[in-house]
Amino acid sequence: MSGCYPGGVGSQLGRIFSITTFGESHGGGVGVVVDGCPPRLAISVSEIQRDLDRRRPGQSHLTTPRDEQDHIEIISGLFEGLTIGSPIAMWVGNKDARPEAYEELRNLYRPSHADYTTEAKYGIRNWQGGGRSSARETIGRVAAGAIARKLLFELSGIEVCAWVSVVGTIASQVDRETVQFGEIEATPTRCPDSMAAKKMEDSIEMARKKGDSLGGIIECVARNVPPGLGEPVFDKLDADLAKAMLSLPAAKGFEVGSGFSGTRLHGSEHNDPFVRDEAGVVRTKTNRSGGIQGGISNGELIVSRVAFKPTATISVSQDTVDSEGKSIVLEARGRHDPCVLPRAVPMVEAMMCLVLADHLLRQASTDVLPPISRRS
Repeated sequence: MSGCYPGGVGSQLGRIFSITTFGESHGGGVGVVVDGCPPRLAISVSEIQRDLDRRRPGQSHLTTPRDEQDHIEIISGLFEGLTIGSPIAMWVGNKDARPEAYEELRNLYRPSHADYTTEAKYGIRNWQGGGRSSARETIGRVAAGAIARKLLFELSGIEVCAWVSVVGTIASQVDRETVQFGEIEATPTRCPDSMAAKKMEDSIEMARKKGDSLGGIIECVARNVPPGLGEPVFDKLDADLAKAMLSLPAAKGFEVGSGFSGTRLHGSEHNDPFVRDEAGVVRTKTNRSGGIQGGISNGELIVSRVAFKPTATISVSQDTVDSEGKSIVLEARGRHDPCVLPRAVPMVEAMMCLVLADHLLRQASTDVLPPISRRS
C-alpha cells in the first residue's frame, strides 16, 4: 500500500533495553513488549502493578472516573519469578471502554487533540477516545518502566522519583535531595509540599466544576546514577531524556538542571566547580548542570522537569470544524482528567527509568569489550 513503511507509528523506544507498546484506548486492550532485559532479574506482578495503580483512572476525585483496574498480565519472558532473557510481553485488557460515547466526535476535530494531525498524516484515525494518541497507551510504558526501575536498583542502586511541583500558578517547595515516595503519595495531587498540595487540589477541583482544566510541571530526580552514562553526539543522555519525556501525552516542555532559568546567569555564576570529596571521589560543589554535562552523567543527582499543558478535553464551549470544514461549537462530554499531572507522575518516572536502563546497559556493553588488537 502506498505510503506505508515499517515502524510508521513510532511505537518503539530504546536501543538495548527496548520497548514496543501496542493497543488503542477503546480497543481490546493495551500492552508492551520489553526486549533486552538481562536474565535472572527477580520481578513480580505486584511490583509492576504498584506503578500501574498510581497511573490508573478513578483513583481520586481529581482524575477521570473511568473505572479501570488495569490488572497486568505477564504473557512471556518470566519463569519462576525471574526474567529469562527473552522478550517480556505484558497486557492489560480494557474493561470500561465506551467507544459509543465518542460517536458525535467521529467527524469532528477536537481543539488541541491529535484528531486533525493524525488524519492528515495517515488518512485515517481511530476516533474512539483518540486511539494511539490517548494517554491509555502509557500503560505499557509504566509497566515496562517498573521492570527498568528494578533493573536500575539491582545493578547500580539507582532510585527514581517524581512529583508534581507546579499546577497552574501554584508552585511548591520540595527538597529534591531527600524527598521520599511516601511523602509524594500522601496527597491526591502527588505534591509532597502539603500546603501547596491543598491549594493545587482546590484549584483543580474548581477547574473541574467549571468544565475547564489546568496544566503544570512535574519534577523528576534520579539518585545514585554513576558517571559515564550517555553518548555524544546525538545520543546524549539529556537528549534521549528529552525525547522520552516529550513523547508523553500533553508534554510540551522539558529541561535539565537550571534549564531556561540558567539563561539569566553569567557563566561565572552558572558553572559547577569540581572538588574531590573525603573519599577521593570527584564531585561538583553545585549542580546547575542537573547531573549531566556534555550529554554524559557526572555522578550527581539528575534533575529534570516536564511541562504539561492543560487537558485538551473540556466541557467549556470551543469553536472547531468537522471533516468537511463546517464550523461547529463543541462542548465535549465524557470522562476526562481536569489536570493530567497527578496521574502523569508514574509516567515521567517510567520514562526516566527506561532511558537510564538503556544507557546503563549500553555502558556495560562498552566496559566489557576486549581491547582492540592492533597490527604492527
